[in-house]
Amino acid sequence: MTISQVIDLDGYRQNVGIILSNREGMVLWARRIGQDAWQFPQGGIRGHETPEQAMFRELAEEIGLQPHDVRVRGCTRGWLRYRLPQRYIRHNTNPVCVGQKQVWFLLNLVGPDTRVCLSLSERPEFDCWRWVDYWRPLEEVVSFKRGVYECALRELAPLVLPTQTCRSPMAEHRRIWRTVGR
Repeated sequence: MTISQVIDLDGYRQNVGIILSNREGMVLWARRIGQDAWQFPQGGIRGHETPEQAMFRELAEEIGLQPHDVRVRGCTRGWLRYRLPQRYIRHNTNPVCVGQKQVWFLLNLVGPDTRVCLSLSERPEFDCWRWVDYWRPLEEVVSFKRGVYECALRELAPLVLPTQTCRSPMAEHRRIWRTVGR
């Protein structure tokens, strides 16, 4: 285990996720470098860091923003977990990491979006970004992260969206399916 990874006894790596919104309630959506895979910025919590310290470090490393560029609106009440598909588990590491447990932060960009810079770190994670509708990531994120994304977006939605639009499209789809399936 390196200093950058804190893995709990169940095999979950402690991590933070970042949902950055603009004044219109849209969220920053970033493409992993060299891939057609889009996600929110996220990263591991180091042994000496609090989740908030890790969030600000990841914010700077991955999208070039500093604390004065954002306002923290809130975070999830607890850890949200996802398990990695078997093909992504590195069984030759000790301890073995089977997934991530994350605290998600909702931030508002307070300055211009020209401050976003994906190339400040030695090894950039993203090569492109865009603003998307608040719920759009649920349609595009890799399937094994979808449940965590839905939980985080749903919990944090009241801080961004009017109350009448806080229900995720996926939740509405499941409600309709249960009603029709009876």
